[in-house]
Amino acid sequence: MILACKDIQKSYGVDVILERVSFLLEEKEKMAVVGVNGAGKTTLFQILTRQTSYDGGELYLKKDVSMGYLRQHAQVEGDGTVYEEMEKVFLPVIEAEKTLREMEGRMANLSGAEFDRLMQEYDLKQQEFEKMEGYGYQSRIRGVLKGLGFTETEQEKPLRLLSGGEKTRVMLGKLLLQKPDILLLDEPTNHLDIASISWLEEYLKGYPSAVIVISHDRYFLDKFVTKIVELENKKSTVYEGNYTFYAKQKAIRREVLEKQYENQQKEIHRQEEIIRTLRSFNREKSIKRAESREKALEKMEKLERPEALPSQMHLTLTPQIQSGNDVLSVGGLAKEFPDKILFSHVDFEIKRGEKVAIIGPNGVGKSTLFRILLGEEPCQAGEVRFGVNVHVGYYDQEQQRFDEQKTIFQDISDTYPNLTSGQIRNVLAAFVFFGDDVFKPISALSGGEKGRLMLAKIMLGKANFLMLDEPTNHLDMASKEILEDAINRYEGTVLYISHDRYFINRTAQKVLVLSADGMTCYLGNYDYYLEKTERARREEELFGTGTPVKKKESISASKQDWQTQKEQQARERKIKNRIAKIEGEIEQIEESIAALEKEMEAAASDFQKAQQIFEEKQQLEAKLEELMEQWEAAQG
Repeated sequence: MILACKDIQKSYGVDVILERVSFLLEEKEKMAVVGVNGAGKTTLFQILTRQTSYDGGELYLKKDVSMGYLRQHAQVEGDGTVYEEMEKVFLPVIEAEKTLREMEGRMANLSGAEFDRLMQEYDLKQQEFEKMEGYGYQSRIRGVLKGLGFTETEQEKPLRLLSGGEKTRVMLGKLLLQKPDILLLDEPTNHLDIASISWLEEYLKGYPSAVIVISHDRYFLDKFVTKIVELENKKSTVYEGNYTFYAKQKAIRREVLEKQYENQQKEIHRQEEIIRTLRSFNREKSIKRAESREKALEKMEKLERPEALPSQMHLTLTPQIQSGNDVLSVGGLAKEFPDKILFSHVDFEIKRGEKVAIIGPNGVGKSTLFRILLGEEPCQAGEVRFGVNVHVGYYDQEQQRFDEQKTIFQDISDTYPNLTSGQIRNVLAAFVFFGDDVFKPISALSGGEKGRLMLAKIMLGKANFLMLDEPTNHLDMASKEILEDAINRYEGTVLYISHDRYFINRTAQKVLVLSADGMTCYLGNYDYYLEKTERARREEELFGTGTPVKKKESISASKQDWQTQKEQQARERKIKNRIAKIEGEIEQIEESIAALEKEMEAAASDFQKAQQIFEEKQQLEAKLEELMEQWEAAQG
């Protein structure tokens, strides 16, 4: 064990941030701290690094353990270059190398006993240099900088010319090269593109010491983390596994705790009713029995009501106006600046109802492409054509504009004065603003809540084609899940830029990869894109080139029409049979789910059995949701 926390407490005045936080960290363990924004994750990091005091509990840190801490928006300053800043990590190595070079120069002019004496000293210094990995430090620097997305040219760039995000990447690189015994990283992926995040995952997976990371990147956490510490309601819960394991176990645990709480409340009410009845008899024995039950009730360890899970959206969002089938067509698009060609030969098409993700390395021009599509920036070549009745709604997490003094309801009502109260409430409910929540002042909303409100405003308008630029930036995990559900249930068309691979997996039907040479289309989600690119890479290694794609044989127009008619008739017959079969399956599954819910309630005190029932119920619910979608799709 290298680090331990037991019942750590922290308050700022009357504001309690952490109440009971406990966990252990083993050497070489990879751990994540998760929780909604404001749960106290960064405060915990500051306590662990002794930058902030704690009010109660115990904190154990193994003797002589080194810690490296990457804060959010960490900055480096100085007059040197990126590479020179990295060299500062190896100053003792560089000094040792300089000493060796000086000794080599002196030995060239010596002989005899004096030469032998200096040679012995040189051998000792060289052994020390090898222990310091002196011969490999330059390649380590180059490898880390390349992994974090710095080209050879950018490695020689002065620090003063870097953006805030680039300076944070430099700071991350320095920490990785220092190799502290405990590496604490607060949102390390915020300024990295997908390629750099993938590199960092592999680096941290093989990191020789312990890592604690705060991150909302679920795909990232799945890849290398082996323990999750969740901060919720000022307390901690430890899950031994990656993010997917944590999400599954959290749902099971929450449902079991809810049942246990409900059962205890029923028992309390039953005992209170018995006590009242006994007292109503107004006899000495019955009063004593009532008092005995009251004492037992007082001694009962009361369960706390589990924190409510974020409500899930169940409304399907339908644009006011339906677009034509062809939503967007882009051909031969090219953009260049005086000193650089950003991209060229960009071609792609988007059809009604598609959910499409654009990915690519930082600096390739994804946001610039969006501005060109929106007519906000010129291009050097190419054509952009929007289809019939296409109304664009543009969402940029960084450019939200609200009147902070208004409530949620007022903001929507003032923007769309012709909408009824019921219409406004329906759309707000779709984004999990229920009941009195709609009267919250905007100034009191979190970043995730503001993002959901902005999307609601866009969807209340005429927009039937959403263009979203990094919509998950700064959102906590619960807000990301709500956004994913909103997009999946949206009946319009969605095109978005994202580096959130988990988000892309859950929402994208098509992935467009932007590069300097054009756009490549993959008809699937992010994992499908990875599978295809990995297969192409293996084919390249085996054969030198990718497997050639066979061109489809052309079919005459008349033959094609006849084939289309026959295929259509066959499809209609299959659809009718399929609908009837799906309806029967839906009815059976709904009955099974109802039966399992009764079994779970009966087994609330048996965690293992309740878990098994929950997993079976979860599988049936997933199957039911799938069947519902199939039934809806079959209806046309």
